[in-house]
Amino acid sequence: MRIRTLAVGLLAGGLALTTLTACGKEGTPATPGSGDQSGSNAPAALSYPVATGVDLAGSPVFAKMKSAGALTVGAKDDQPGLGLKDPTTGKFGGFDIEIAKLVSAGLGFDPEKITFRTVDSGAREQTIANGDVNYYVGTYSITDKRKGLVSFAGPYFLAGQDLLVRKDDSSITGPETLKGKKVCSVTGSTPIQKVRSQNLTEPNNIVEFQKYSQCVEKLLSKDVDAVTTDDAILKGYAAQDPDNLKVVGKTFSTEKYGIGLNKDDKVLRDKVNDILQKAIDDGTWKKIYDATLGKSGSEAKVPTLEKY
Repeated sequence: MRIRTLAVGLLAGGLALTTLTACGKEGTPATPGSGDQSGSNAPAALSYPVATGVDLAGSPVFAKMKSAGALTVGAKDDQPGLGLKDPTTGKFGGFDIEIAKLVSAGLGFDPEKITFRTVDSGAREQTIANGDVNYYVGTYSITDKRKGLVSFAGPYFLAGQDLLVRKDDSSITGPETLKGKKVCSVTGSTPIQKVRSQNLTEPNNIVEFQKYSQCVEKLLSKDVDAVTTDDAILKGYAAQDPDNLKVVGKTFSTEKYGIGLNKDDKVLRDKVNDILQKAIDDGTWKKIYDATLGKSGSEAKVPTLEKY
């Protein structure tokens, strides 16, 4: 079984997967690093009116967008139901991608002209600080430490850390059973930091890659015993290969996904929060969820924005 092949089939069939939560990467081990790609494979029913006359005086990032006449948005490319790049068409789709398009329209830019740039978890802060992306939407957990480096709008989604294991493995039932087990996650992600800080397994049993898809491959080949990240992401992988993978189903954190922005651009952050709040209030957020993650049968957890 190859994760990539299954991911292609799911995208082609329009199947969006699971309630997600996390910081992961694509269904096929792609070359670590970043890649640029325009467009999205969004459900045709979703569309967002493009705002007119938007003026964000005092926002250097918005001024850069206006000058360019287009947006570059950081995203994940390997997370089923959240942010997944179709290797056949090169298009991006999922809940996070739709949120990125919603924000684009609210800022006055045609969502279909977004260039999505794949950014690995460990490179997010630097990519935002460098101005290589205008904003980042990709299972980016809001933490106090990260607030010291970037700014966040949101949260726009709520998730929880969980474990993905082989279906025939009954020895792992939660985080308390990870001692002596090899646990895989993405370098720089919140989940791997939690495994390390809480001493859930021995340091030499912690395995890190640039993409979650690489961890899943190692799990299937029995080189690691568990993959950990947000439950939404893990459910997507389990849905791709239900005969061999399962999610333990015992979350041990609450993750709040935010939109990553330049740290000093409060004007843009406030505007993005306004766009998100309007989408929550008028039902657009729920429509996006139902068209993507909601297809898994999971119920939406509508977030409460935490403005600062």
